[in-house]
Parts: sequence; C-alpha cells; structure tokens
Amino acid sequence: MNPWRSNVLSRIAALDPEKDHWEIVRLSSFYDFPWDYARALELALFKTFASPAISGVLHQSGKFEHSTQRRYDDTDIILNYIIEFGLNDPRGRSALERMNFVHSHFPIQNDDYLYVLSTFIFEPRKWVERFGRRQLHPHELRAGFLVWREIGRAMGIHSIPSNAEELEAWSIQYEKKRFKPALSNTRVSQATLTLMLGWFFPRMTHRKLQPFVLSLFDDDFIRTLGFPLPSRWARGFTITLMDLRKLTLRLMPARRKPYHRSKRKLKSYPSGYSPHSSTSAP
Repeated sequence: MNPWRSNVLSRIAALDPEKDHWEIVRLSSFYDFPWDYARALELALFKTFASPAISGVLHQSGKFEHSTQRRYDDTDIILNYIIEFGLNDPRGRSALERMNFVHSHFPIQNDDYLYVLSTFIFEPRKWVERFGRRQLHPHELRAGFLVWREIGRAMGIHSIPSNAEELEAWSIQYEKKRFKPALSNTRVSQATLTLMLGWFFPRMTHRKLQPFVLSLFDDDFIRTLGFPLPSRWARGFTITLMDLRKLTLRLMPARRKPYHRSKRKLKSYPSGYSPHSSTSAP
C-alpha cells in the first residue's frame, strides 16, 4: 500500500452518496481534510458577518465580542457532535436540540438561516479546491449537500433548494442583496480575528498580521467588513504559503487514524464538555 495515497478516497468512491452521505462526510472530515474543514468553516462564519441582518444579531447579543472564545468553542462543540454522531444518535440529537433551543431566543429570519447553511456547504468546497491536498470527489460534493440539507431541515429551515446548484445560485443572490457595510460587521469580525490570531501570536503583533488573514478573501468582501485592503505583498505571501502547504501535504503520508475534534480540549471547557454544557448562542 502506498503510504502517500489516501485509502479514504477509494472508500468514498465505492459508497453511494444518496445512502451513505453521513459516512462519506465523516471519512472526508476525519481523515483527509480535518484541518482544512475546520479553517473553511471559520471562513464560512466570516462570510455571514457581511450581512448586517446576521452580524447585527451577533453584535446586539454582545457574546460574540465579549465572550468570543466561549462562543467559538460552543459552536465547535455543537457542529462537531452533529457531524460525528449524526441525527439518529442521542449525542447528535442533543447537540441539535441545544442549537435549536438557543436560536429560538433570537429574531433570525429563514433566509439568514439558509444563507449560513449554504456557507457550510460551499466554503469547504472552495477551500479544498484552492488549498487541499487533493480535489473533492463528486461523492463528497453530493454527500456534503445532503448532510447539511438534513441538518437544515432538522433546524426548521424551509425552502431549501433540492440540489447544490440551485442553492449556490440562491446564495450568490443573497450576497448581492444583503451584503452591505455596517458597524456590526466590523465589530464581530474584529473580535473573531483577534481571537484567531491570539491562538498563535502575541497581541502586539495582531495589527500587522491581520492583513494576511484577510488576504484569503476578495477585495469587495473585505470592504464590506470595513477593513483596509491587504497589500499585494501580503496577499501574495499568504497564497504562496498556502500553496506550499498544499504541496507539502501531497508529499506526506496520508492520515491513517481519524481526527475527532469532539475529543480535543477546549479553553472554555478545561474539565470536559458536552452539548448540554454548551451555552452556544448568537
């Protein structure tokens, strides 16, 4: 067996995405793209901040700016429990019920829910296409849509298009109509950027490093968040660094054991956690 070739891909190709979509998503998430999917979902959250309808709810609650790490960890807990265990397992159902309960306290419109759902489908695809060790198999693309459609329906989101192409077209129109500059966009984005940079770098370096993170987005989106555009040098350096990572991954042996984010330690829950201990909320 070639240690540099992912055996996961052949397993995914042999499965039926209509019946085995949860298994396909788990194989993809836990073996070939655990880091990539985590980063892509973080960028997916950033995409939602460009809509004042969404960022306004987050800003008004105050939790996103004053308890940013806790808010991030809570979201991480809930989404990873749902993906890892599924909606037919008590642990997955518990995570979903917790999320629905918390969201019920906020005036969130169906279109805003649907847009957030769409980012969880399309941002991982876009990230892997740009920076992944391999391209996604068509079964992974179909499975991702089916899994998140099930989650969306279980959340009570209605009018979900019947296929990914229709949903992506709807998502693009949402962005054209709803993405507008607003103070709330900048506030929640800044809090999230500060959190993420704080995981790796001292606070005194954040202002200089921020343009490198923003380089992962296009100029119009950055303006909508209210940030200055990164320099050509910063954008070039970031993309080159990510390309080098992609090349390095392709030269490294494939992962043989799954990486479960639900088992990692989180700063907000040093004694352990469960969906019930989460206080996830906008």
